[in-house]
Amino acid sequence: MVIKKSFASDNYSGVHQRILEKISEVNKGHVAAYGADEITEEAISCLKDIFGDVEVFFVLNGTGANVLALEGMKGRVSAVISPETAHIVQDETGAPSKITGMQLLTVPSIDGKLDLDLTKKWLTFQNNFHKPKAEIISISQTTEYGTVYSLEEIKNISKFAKEHNMLLHMDGARISNAAVALGCTFKEMTGDLGVDVLSFGGTKNGLMIGEALIFFNKELAKDFSWIRKQNLQLYSKMRFMSAQFIPYIKENIWFECASNANNAAQYLKESLEKIGIPITKEVLANAVFAIFPKDIIPKLQQHFHFYIWNETLSEVRLVTSFDSTKEDVDNFIKKIKELLGI
Repeated sequence: MVIKKSFASDNYSGVHQRILEKISEVNKGHVAAYGADEITEEAISCLKDIFGDVEVFFVLNGTGANVLALEGMKGRVSAVISPETAHIVQDETGAPSKITGMQLLTVPSIDGKLDLDLTKKWLTFQNNFHKPKAEIISISQTTEYGTVYSLEEIKNISKFAKEHNMLLHMDGARISNAAVALGCTFKEMTGDLGVDVLSFGGTKNGLMIGEALIFFNKELAKDFSWIRKQNLQLYSKMRFMSAQFIPYIKENIWFECASNANNAAQYLKESLEKIGIPITKEVLANAVFAIFPKDIIPKLQQHFHFYIWNETLSEVRLVTSFDSTKEDVDNFIKKIKELLGI
């Protein structure tokens, strides 16, 4: 069995060559550990150049970024509101609740986005000590359905949060894809709109390891150095993780990688539609959701990795990556046509 380029996840892809080169460049001599080095200083400076007056911390992975963001934001009795489809709800093995001790209050969602009208149910008993106290909202940009919040939608959620004395967290595992899709800067969709803490992702977009936590609300970062260490997310040889963010930001690698992934997804969507495959979600970033004939799915998976999202509907999720090519898509479509006999 020969498995070709994957459409299962952008986590399946490798590392951008320039990122590998940068890691190699800093592999010289001895420097201070745990982030007390000039390379990490420069990486933090790069992120401050695009986000403004923020506090920056590097962590090992996306789950760590989300969980520790929430840990840093929580009060003594906080609970977290998020769409029921959110990564923190469905794909982090209960880590947010286990580590933070907070209850996750979910809101039904058909497109991955937070519905503010449905969110209000968690505020009905906000002053009743028998009920959970919602003090944090967490949204994902892009969502788990590959959809993208518009700037106006984020602004409205932020306004709603502030009106109800809540903090706003953004899971930005694929924020680069969202920025490219919207044609805006990172700051325009986060700090400028009132996001308090951002989990800034990189591993899904060409990095080898690590994410960055961006605290726009600097008061929340006051004890975060201790929180990061206590929760096993402090990397000792920090320069190898932080160094990646220097070319990623300075050389616009984030834009190059996300643009390619988004363009590949659009080409994939159009190619599927041409052979009569229904697309179920709006495609703006690098995920395509489609309904495949049930009988071809296992046969197709012998050649290409991808996930079944909804078995009842035979809905699959296809994710393109920074290194996806037109040829990869063409090969995928060719095999589908072969299995369909067209």
